Amino acid sequence: MLDEMKPPSPVPVDKSKRIIIVEDDRDFRESLVESLLLAGFDVTGVESALEFYQNIATHDYLLVILDLGLPDQNGFVLAEYIRNNTNMRIIVLTAQSSLDTRINAYQSGADMYLLKPVDFSELQASIYSILGRLDEKQPKRFERKVVEPSAKQKEGYWTLVRSDMTLSTPGNDTIKLSSKEFDLIEMLASFSNTVISRQDLLKALDYEDNKLGNRSLDTLIHRLRQKSGEHCRMPIKTVHGSGYSFSTKIIIV
Repeated sequence: MLDEMKPPSPVPVDKSKRIIIVEDDRDFRESLVESLLLAGFDVTGVESALEFYQNIATHDYLLVILDLGLPDQNGFVLAEYIRNNTNMRIIVLTAQSSLDTRINAYQSGADMYLLKPVDFSELQASIYSILGRLDEKQPKRFERKVVEPSAKQKEGYWTLVRSDMTLSTPGNDTIKLSSKEFDLIEMLASFSNTVISRQDLLKALDYEDNKLGNRSLDTLIHRLRQKSGEHCRMPIKTVHGSGYSFSTKIIIV
């Protein structure tokens, strides 16, 4: 009887598109899970931080949809754990709409901040955008050019590693990046020693061109500079009135 009541999925589930939803509202969580399953995602829903930790111990996920108001752990703390210890990308989905909450979410590692109730088409588009399914991040006026130097030339280079989302310093220290931090460095590295305008960076990072978006960009760059402080100075150069550039040698692998 239960099988007869369950609608057939019109889209085959893609095991490479694994998503975990952390939401303590059962009805809302199950609605999200069902909608994303129908869209072809491989989805797991959990109601607490504890269940989340148990699941990631045995499964890999590309993205987490995270409610901030969890029963057993502050959502900001969980977001920061995800940012620092996994490669997952983070969508915060919450009813909390204050500016401070948004800023705290982005500082904790969120890639995107959506408000409840969310339109499913907006959520699905956000997921595809974050996972790189939509080729709209890079400004069209630039042509990406990544030149692989010889072994000798690599001496003194910073290295951005796509596979594990890390940045290696010339001294071979490794800096773990959140997905937003990775996207920013990738953008700057792709056009090394070229000034990228704030507007282009805002667009590439899916930030609005307003006070909140600009503050989020400044926070992201400040966080990166703090991360590199214990290793060596992060060579993100501020060009006042223009934008930013990665001011030294870097390769993407």
